[in-house]
Amino acid sequence: MTSVTVAVFNVENLFERPKAFTSRDWSVGAPILAAYHEFTVLAAHETYSDAEREQLRELLLTLGVYHRNTHGAIRRRWSADPPWAWLRKNRGSFDREPADTSKDVEITATGRDDWIGWVELATGVTDEVGVHLTARVIRDIDADVIAVVEAEDRPSLQRFNRELLDGRYGHVMLVDGNDDRGIDVGLMTKPGFDIRSIRSHVDLRDDSGTVFSRDCPVYRVHTPGGAIHLAVNHFKSQSGGGGTKRARQAAAVRRIVDRLVEDGDRVIVLGDLNEGQPAVETPPVHLGAMFDPGGPLVSCYELEGFDHGPRPGTFDTCTIRNRLDYILLSRNLAATFRSGTIHRQGLWGSRKTRPTLWDTYPEMLAGVNQASDHAAVSVTLDL
Repeated sequence: MTSVTVAVFNVENLFERPKAFTSRDWSVGAPILAAYHEFTVLAAHETYSDAEREQLRELLLTLGVYHRNTHGAIRRRWSADPPWAWLRKNRGSFDREPADTSKDVEITATGRDDWIGWVELATGVTDEVGVHLTARVIRDIDADVIAVVEAEDRPSLQRFNRELLDGRYGHVMLVDGNDDRGIDVGLMTKPGFDIRSIRSHVDLRDDSGTVFSRDCPVYRVHTPGGAIHLAVNHFKSQSGGGGTKRARQAAAVRRIVDRLVEDGDRVIVLGDLNEGQPAVETPPVHLGAMFDPGGPLVSCYELEGFDHGPRPGTFDTCTIRNRLDYILLSRNLAATFRSGTIHRQGLWGSRKTRPTLWDTYPEMLAGVNQASDHAAVSVTLDL
């Protein structure tokens, strides 16, 4: 029998993070992300109407690509460090700026075929103390296998492991998903916990379109106690609701797990599912497919011996409605559960003062220094 610790942690990017995500006031970043998504969809249209060209210009104004000058005219912003985003243009013509500075910039493209380009969200360097505390959380958990959420890319994750974790993880893997903002999911495992295979679901579709906001990669990891399959997730955010999308994602995960369990495999589903529970005894409203009492999965929070500490949640204030991060075990793994807990030492949240309900690292002096606004979650199994 081998003791194996598995954890999940939303690290909120390791070295660089989109500026639209950095404000503690969501009302600041939400319009920027909404404009980003709307521009991306609208710019892909085969043809642009006059009204759509006007809308594209307004969206670029919101994104800070354009600005209003002293004449009140909308003009291009020339800056190596824009407030929110860049407009990348590789080929063709998208806009024209009249020589008369009292005139607005004009969108000259009549459709997608006229130009090749995109909007890219500008990033800022994350707080240095926060990066080191992110590493400290991971070192303190000392998991054999840890899923990370909102990591920029594999090179960043490798650098983080090498420079801040002293290379304790022998295997570091991250596959780009559907989100182009640098908030992907990955997996790190210690030597002796080999990643034997990865199955991506990035292109999985249902009747409504693409299912996963990022991906649901399923890793087959060989442990000293046998193989386990880990499905790492980051469900649709609560921005704009998102409940219907999360329900589709939960249903898809359930189908993936059903197939694995039917083959006799041991499965762990873990990640930031972006939906809390209405009450301790009530599962997340839109995630019922994964929390079905007759289904193949059991939430770690339901297992006897799991210690959630002074609060039941994992995000910000850690109320039950802020329980966003989960580890769910297939029933053949739940029988091996030994212990589990929530790690909040690196979490400050949106408070102005230091949290008093849980212990925090003394180096963390304000919210900007926190490792993440999510706590990490871990379980230990006897395999």
